[in-house]
Amino acid sequence: MRLISRTLDQLQSPITAATRILAEYAGRRPLLDLSQGSPAYATAPVIAERIALVARQPEGGRYTSRPGLETLRNLLAEEISREYAGSVSANNVLITAGCNQAFCVAVSALADHGDEVILTVPYYFNHDMWLRLDRLSPIYLHSASNFLPDPSAAAALITPRTRALVLVSPGNPTGVTIPSRVIRAFANLARQSGITLIIDETYHAFRDVGAAPHDLFAQSDWADAVVSLRSFSKEFAMPGHRVGAAIGHPDLIVEMMKLFDCMAICAPRLGQEAAIEALTNAKEWRQARVAEMHSKRARFEEVFESRPGGFELCAAGAFFGWIRHPWAEEPTDLVVRRLALDYGILVLPGTIFTPNDDRYLRFSFGNLSQVEIDEVATRLQSGT
Repeated sequence: MRLISRTLDQLQSPITAATRILAEYAGRRPLLDLSQGSPAYATAPVIAERIALVARQPEGGRYTSRPGLETLRNLLAEEISREYAGSVSANNVLITAGCNQAFCVAVSALADHGDEVILTVPYYFNHDMWLRLDRLSPIYLHSASNFLPDPSAAAALITPRTRALVLVSPGNPTGVTIPSRVIRAFANLARQSGITLIIDETYHAFRDVGAAPHDLFAQSDWADAVVSLRSFSKEFAMPGHRVGAAIGHPDLIVEMMKLFDCMAICAPRLGQEAAIEALTNAKEWRQARVAEMHSKRARFEEVFESRPGGFELCAAGAFFGWIRHPWAEEPTDLVVRRLALDYGILVLPGTIFTPNDDRYLRFSFGNLSQVEIDEVATRLQSGT
């Protein structure tokens, strides 16, 4: 079989690599899995009940319209308008099969082969991966020591080939929440430069501050230069139901639907029905889970204050701790394997989030109980 490689170098899914390590680890002591940024708890009972009910109905397995169920689009537009004190309508909403797909169809609708898209470093690995698979050129905007991107540094990277600039807040992998004023500065830069700001807000419910993440939706012309990406996976514990959204200009939504029609036709109906139930009857449940995650983060930061085993916590937020390992002479990919096989701790290497090996690791404490968080520190400190 002759295959056309779409891997410009050794590009591979980091989750696939983690799965291979898991297979090698099989049969050893209980593994502490901090590799994926997903909640460990089940979804809300009312959501599970809604899925079961719809699945038994004749229309439960049928297609929905391409932009998504109208009820869901209206509910999401209303929640965003209320939370952000802005103006978003159902015509601005495309329901997708997860937030990853929302990014793929958005950036592919905005850019053509050879065009440039600015990614803030550290970036979310699937963003970088899709750009390269789609023959686009990622341009890396390195953040400051506090892991916040600088709009003036981004301005220097814009060329006639630049089509979009991507932010993730709270960040994946760092967990850092970008302040509203900084997001506004990036949106202004995008508008002035004739490009689009894509902001991935997958973890917006787990942000550091109670205020609205930004004020972009309050501007009458926000849709001319902004696309917001959303997910129901983390805040409602339903990642396997694959439902997310892109919020943008209606004209862009039309172009995105052309791509979406070829990829999936529509987002899964059961996932959309689950999201409707979530936005209708599970908001208090969501608030309780967010409080739990903040408590886990506090404990994670506490146990890493002493730098167990020399591992330094450099940033934390949402589901993640961004940690620098102490073994300067050892490639980080090998450190990950060593932590799994010798320590029983599975994490992701920072090299999938950055173009260089700066000795970072992503620990997803969202997968753990507080007792297991303590156990992570104990294993790192003991060296076994």
